[in-house]
Amino acid sequence: MSFMQPSPVKYACSCGVLNPINKLFFCRHCPKLRCGLCVCHEIESHFCSNCLENIPSTEARHRKNCCANCFECPCCQHTLSARATTVPVVRKTEEPKDTKEGESVGGAAAAPAAPASSKPSAVPTTKKMYYLSCLSCRWTTRDVGIPDQGVATGTWPDNECLYQARFNTLVEYFQAVVLQDKQEKMDFLRRKAPKQPKFPSLTDRTGLTVSMIRRQIGWTEKTLPKPRPVITPAEATSEVEELPAEIFTEPLNLRNVTTIAQRHSQPAEQPTSVSKLYPQRRSLWIKRSLRCRQCEHNLIKPEYHPTSIKYRIQLFASCHVPEVVMVRCEQPLVAGKSNAILLKFTNPTMYDMTISLLTDAPSEEGEFNAENQGPKEEQDTATPVIKGVNLARQNSTREVTREVKDISNAPIVPLESEFVLSQRDDSKEFDEYVQLPTEEPKFIVWRKGNKVLIRLQFTPSEELSPNTDVVLGFFMQYTYVNTVTNASEKKEPTTHALHSRVFITAGTTEQKAN
Repeated sequence: MSFMQPSPVKYACSCGVLNPINKLFFCRHCPKLRCGLCVCHEIESHFCSNCLENIPSTEARHRKNCCANCFECPCCQHTLSARATTVPVVRKTEEPKDTKEGESVGGAAAAPAAPASSKPSAVPTTKKMYYLSCLSCRWTTRDVGIPDQGVATGTWPDNECLYQARFNTLVEYFQAVVLQDKQEKMDFLRRKAPKQPKFPSLTDRTGLTVSMIRRQIGWTEKTLPKPRPVITPAEATSEVEELPAEIFTEPLNLRNVTTIAQRHSQPAEQPTSVSKLYPQRRSLWIKRSLRCRQCEHNLIKPEYHPTSIKYRIQLFASCHVPEVVMVRCEQPLVAGKSNAILLKFTNPTMYDMTISLLTDAPSEEGEFNAENQGPKEEQDTATPVIKGVNLARQNSTREVTREVKDISNAPIVPLESEFVLSQRDDSKEFDEYVQLPTEEPKFIVWRKGNKVLIRLQFTPSEELSPNTDVVLGFFMQYTYVNTVTNASEKKEPTTHALHSRVFITAGTTEQKAN
């Protein structure tokens, strides 16, 4: 199977979405499969992918999520490099003061002044200047008339937008609207709040209220809110600028016309000519962490430093859930004809797993339930409650559960018994390990280390037409050893029986032979 093709084996997430195992996460505290839709995405840090500078969130917001030192080529979107060049500069020298003729110094005659031609008035020197150049398409800042700078970084001018004043006015207006709405909401909550104690402050206790103090000082009773900035609404117009006359008379050169990608890289101007392209600041990248929506535990948490590619917490499903890989089908797929498929199971954990394939959902008795854990009950009982307000941390988002549609059209034959997957041992991959002959069930083809190849029988539905995908669906129940426990008195790992819904696309049906 090629990496460019979609995976034929998909797992059903807890929210009901089908994904391959490499796009799923596993929460050890719930424990359930999680996809990208049923987790909370949080931004850990902002950094520049070129200079690897770590930027705080407030500074990144101030810089509009752009790096202050790195620029992108407006033609090919590659990173621009600063190139040095020397420019001749004329530096003037100080001319000596000419003494008057015939003037004597200390009774002696003054020496005759040197002729003007013997001392030049200017000395030619060189100065180092910098310009930006693209090493891919050879574009430079000199092509658009940007002058060279004396410093390599931080002094390059930005192309000002024509509508920047309009944008600033709109931002100020909506900020005033948000502040006014927030103040009105706070006043409403203050009026609806219960009565305050008899003496909430020292001024009330002494009889000097805030209003009396403001009158004695000479202030007004209440500060008036700042007036909102006046903005003029935008008006639509049917007048469109006419095309230049050169477009009908001169031949068109596509090299001088910008592409769609080049125009979208500069949305403020969207120039039509290549000569009007200006370098753009490089956008910042982020490192994000994923958090389970149900229990709010971290599933993915990267290292803070931009140069590190490691994770402090990495709960990928491929490291905790048995991986199922489709090898091949023994016969061509024909509707109504019994067939068999070879599946390879891999155990990624350090403990043995007992796996069984079922056609119906197993009972929920052996499933791990995070709500019955001791620490959460203690946290709920120990959390203070003040006037009906619970101070415990509330979930900002809730898990949306969707029903998994049964898309299988080829019922399987359940296995005779369950089978055991050995624990993962990396040393066996390099050692000459000779497995002793043991009695295996008939459906096991071969076993090596933590991998098992089984033979699963199924029958495509008779109602399938030719060139229709054959999908197998079953429940995979496995034992999981949970090494994470929140109870202080119970520190030993516990074993739980979990199950996952697996769908396998075996291929397409063929025409029945006459």
